[in-house]
Amino acid sequence: MFGLTLSLQKAALPLALFCVLYAVKRLVEFRQAVRLTGNWPGFRTLFNDRFLFFPFRARGISPGPQWMFYTKHADFEKAGWDVLTAVNAFPSPGISYYIADAAIIKEILGARARFPKPPEIYEPLTAFGSNILVTEGEVWKRQRKIAAPAFSERNNRLVWDETIRILEDLFHNVWEDKDVVEVDHVLDITVGITLLVIGVAGFGRRISWIDDGIAPPGHSVTFKDALYKVSHDLFLKIIFPPWLLRIGTPRMRKYIQAHTELDAYLKEMVQNRRSAEVKEERHDLFTSLLDANEDETDHEAKLTDSELFGNIFIFLVAGYETTAHTLAYALIFLALYPEEQEKFYQNINSILPSDRAPTYDEFGSLSYAMAVFHETLRHFAPVTTIPKQSAEDTAFNLTNAAGEKATIAVPRGSFLALCTHSLHHNPRYWDDPGAFKPERFLGNYPRDAFIPFSGGPRGCIGRGFAETEAVAVLSMIVSRYTIGVREEPQFAGETFEQRKARLLDTDNTLTIYPKRAPLVFKRR
Repeated sequence: MFGLTLSLQKAALPLALFCVLYAVKRLVEFRQAVRLTGNWPGFRTLFNDRFLFFPFRARGISPGPQWMFYTKHADFEKAGWDVLTAVNAFPSPGISYYIADAAIIKEILGARARFPKPPEIYEPLTAFGSNILVTEGEVWKRQRKIAAPAFSERNNRLVWDETIRILEDLFHNVWEDKDVVEVDHVLDITVGITLLVIGVAGFGRRISWIDDGIAPPGHSVTFKDALYKVSHDLFLKIIFPPWLLRIGTPRMRKYIQAHTELDAYLKEMVQNRRSAEVKEERHDLFTSLLDANEDETDHEAKLTDSELFGNIFIFLVAGYETTAHTLAYALIFLALYPEEQEKFYQNINSILPSDRAPTYDEFGSLSYAMAVFHETLRHFAPVTTIPKQSAEDTAFNLTNAAGEKATIAVPRGSFLALCTHSLHHNPRYWDDPGAFKPERFLGNYPRDAFIPFSGGPRGCIGRGFAETEAVAVLSMIVSRYTIGVREEPQFAGETFEQRKARLLDTDNTLTIYPKRAPLVFKRR
């Protein structure tokens, strides 16, 4: 026994020495990183905010995941500057820059070569193949050349017409023209709408609300359900290896099943389109993408099948999830602010005769609908940050609210986070930033301080698709129904601020979304 104890003591000594040396090395590297930032204000923590295994905000340990969504611009105001630095010690020392300065963000978004995307952040979005969202350089240029023509004026018109049809189907066949319709969660409505829209305007799959629950032969789940499950639980792919997902919890196994089903759907659509003897003229994204790829004369420029599937998947996810979540927040805001809802309704009445659906030619006149959508995006942009990295040693010149000027060094390889919500709540650009004021988007507004669709050459290719769909959805609903908060006895007596906080309480997967918002729709 004595000999065993002595052996353990001898083994413990070098282990302890190794741990001490490792800690000292990390401390030295940490202090060097702090010096490289010029000791600029910000966070000095053990872990950065992207460390998956400590998802909390704790002083000296982690800034916390999505911290800029919860604090908005407060941390920047406290520091007195619209750039913050963060230096973390583990698992390896690193430097991050958090930016809420419109001029610097414009510089970063306009310089793709100097500030590329960090590939490891976007890796989960390659679940079905390389795509326009995750690539850089010449690969991105090649993919964009093929993908961009799909987002055309003809597709926008298709989006509008199909959205109107889907809303009419909802009102008549699901809500059955009832005077009062209560929903337990607004997402139950908006997710259904946007999935049906992307199904037909994105992929030529016209499905009604009634027959959407039936899986076609050869499939165990519907196209819509497979897409929803994959996008909603894509974070599982980040955390767990495929073999564990196959044998893990029921949620993991359902994700793998949905992934397999969606992969089969995508391959079937490509194969059916390629093998069709007569190719009818259609303007959905999927058909346009395949046509553009087949018409490309330069064989080297064509998309591979993997790239086709990857881009189709991104069109699917971006085409329904971000818009569904933003529409949900917009309907919540309109329920909370009936005076804004009335202004919206009056704008519609000034354009449309009663009981007529708006046409695509009236899209530009429905200014309040677009203003509501944009103000909702200002408050709840789908992603909290736009990640970039510095490809070279550089520096940012900035001026704070007090007029003081400074230059901050940015070493090569630094992580850059363009803080969408902090920028959108920066009082230097937005008057009363915490308020819901759609009118601010009816005139001139600080466009460089509004980046829900990113910006520069890498701006969202589907912006027109999303805006067209959103204006159609909001205009149709507000023209036919007043929107209110469904009363529930357990929340009787709550203040307006408490109700607002409850309905806008947020969670996130790929994008942010309201946890639960019960609403009531009353026929006008």
